[in-house]
Amino acid sequence: MIVHEKNYQTVWMEGQSVFMIDQNKLPFEFEIHECKTYWDSCMAITDMTVRGAGAIGAAAGYAMAQAYLEAPEDDIDTFVTEARADIESTRPTARNLFYAVEKVFEAGKVSRVNATITAQKIAAADAEDSWKIGQYGNELIKKSTRILTHCNAGWLAFVDYGTALSPIYQAHKSGKEVFVYVDETRPRGQGARLTAWELQQQGVPHLIIPDNAAASLMADKKIDLIIVGADRIARNGDVANKIGTYGCAVLAHYHQIPFYVAAPGSTFDMECASGKDIIIEHRNAEEVLFQDGMDANHNRVRIRIASPGSNAYNPAFDITPARLITGIITEKGIIKAHAQSIKAVLKE
Repeated sequence: MIVHEKNYQTVWMEGQSVFMIDQNKLPFEFEIHECKTYWDSCMAITDMTVRGAGAIGAAAGYAMAQAYLEAPEDDIDTFVTEARADIESTRPTARNLFYAVEKVFEAGKVSRVNATITAQKIAAADAEDSWKIGQYGNELIKKSTRILTHCNAGWLAFVDYGTALSPIYQAHKSGKEVFVYVDETRPRGQGARLTAWELQQQGVPHLIIPDNAAASLMADKKIDLIIVGADRIARNGDVANKIGTYGCAVLAHYHQIPFYVAAPGSTFDMECASGKDIIIEHRNAEEVLFQDGMDANHNRVRIRIASPGSNAYNPAFDITPARLITGIITEKGIIKAHAQSIKAVLKE
């Protein structure tokens, strides 16, 4: 993605430091955050300085490599084993995190350098897979298409290009008339803050909508296609994604609108039989009760938007059953959301 006439990836590693775009500052400020230690990277994942399945995976892989680089020579095994537990405890739902940590952990048993090389390869593969997902997904987009997306599964959620937004970017670049309805995605507003910011950077026509406006737009036949991302996909095709995705899928099924999930192979969890086995992260109630923004004088402010004294329920993800999914756009093609198709594409 080009920002301020410079090409950026979402997260990268230089020396022993991990650098990332600070997504908590967007869309009001564009800043690069440096993580000098694996623990700094853990904190960045936890507080969502970096977020999104692929970007979390890359950051976690880099954090594991940092742990190897930091480990004392006389007790490497203990240090990196404890570090692995720390990294894996940052966010429990995204499969890419565990995939990357395991790969780099095993690579580091060969050498510290091998750990870093493997982390870099995982990040590079994430960007390449996202590009290929865009190519396959573009085939679903007609010359003039109105698309709904939920949360942010764009460039910011991966190392580059994204998953749900990658087909949109490629369609727009190829001259197709694409219009995107962007669910604001309460409570953290990843759609309103991040997806809308990305689309604006790329010049893609779009509107931010309240999450609860999607149903009426579908009823009025203003949405032709829905594409969302995924944080973990079970063996049977059930998908964990940002809270509210399930509702979009139910509405799409009722209104007979194609509903696609875009995700690379690293998001599939073949050890997870179904969505019932996926751990759902529950986050702080304050994300629901308070909002961060910018006032008229461009000062960052935080205000309470809910009744004082009330508490809140804040699950970060929900499960969309495979039967509601038209197809899954992967880096190897578009497949059906069932075990046989998933096994076949992963075997390739």
